[in-house]
Amino acid sequence: MLDGGAMFGVVPKPLWEKKIPADHRNRIPMGMRCLLIEHDIGLVLIDTGSGNKDTDKFKDIYGIENDGDGERTMLEKAIVAAGHRPSDVALVINTHLHFDHAGGNTAVEGEGQLVSAFPNARFVVQAGEVHYAEHTNERTAASYFPKNWDPIRAAGRLDLIEGAKEIVAGIRALPTPGHTPFHQSLVIDGGGEIACFLGDLIPTHIHMPLPWIMGYDVEPLRTLESKRALLATALAERWLLIFEHDASVAWGYAAHDGKAYYLENA
Repeated sequence: MLDGGAMFGVVPKPLWEKKIPADHRNRIPMGMRCLLIEHDIGLVLIDTGSGNKDTDKFKDIYGIENDGDGERTMLEKAIVAAGHRPSDVALVINTHLHFDHAGGNTAVEGEGQLVSAFPNARFVVQAGEVHYAEHTNERTAASYFPKNWDPIRAAGRLDLIEGAKEIVAGIRALPTPGHTPFHQSLVIDGGGEIACFLGDLIPTHIHMPLPWIMGYDVEPLRTLESKRALLATALAERWLLIFEHDASVAWGYAAHDGKAYYLENA
């Protein structure tokens, strides 16, 4: 649950609340959707949610529901429900390192020891994002917790990339700066169709219009141009767009009415 005003930035509340009503604390329901890909190298997981390491106060502030009924998290429970195990994950790719995208990278084991939640996985993120996450200021510090990546790096399992890059066959990093300076989206080519995991570039289908940008974005004008470029390509090539934070709509196709982008059939 996140503040609706923060989620829609300069968009006035009478406009966004028509699409998604807020609760008595002005919060709107959000998803933390992660993408599991069956790949020749093994399972590839994009983003890991918030994990289970935070205090009850923290969970109440953000309305986090992540009880996995015996598993560490709902994410791990979902992996098991899909017929796999967390140990089957060979690669984790983080769009960026905010706590709601990388918190599930690590877990508490034994007497408070922090370990990888995916013991056989390597982790990939933009090198610039790690540097940015480790040099915070008053504006950014509340979103970055080193406990979500330090144990991975200490174990020698953190791989840093720079810019656009094919990470493994069919999965390509696409820099989409704005939310953070080194945010990346992931383009997945399955052979017959191309999908794009948007991360926080377009967090929900309600954010499809170009100026509907989160107040959380540190460089909103860069977000605007990242959205403009990605949506033009997505429309022309009919990409399946996957929304990380939409609580009700997982994916869909871009459409344009001559004035604005929107989600087809939404």
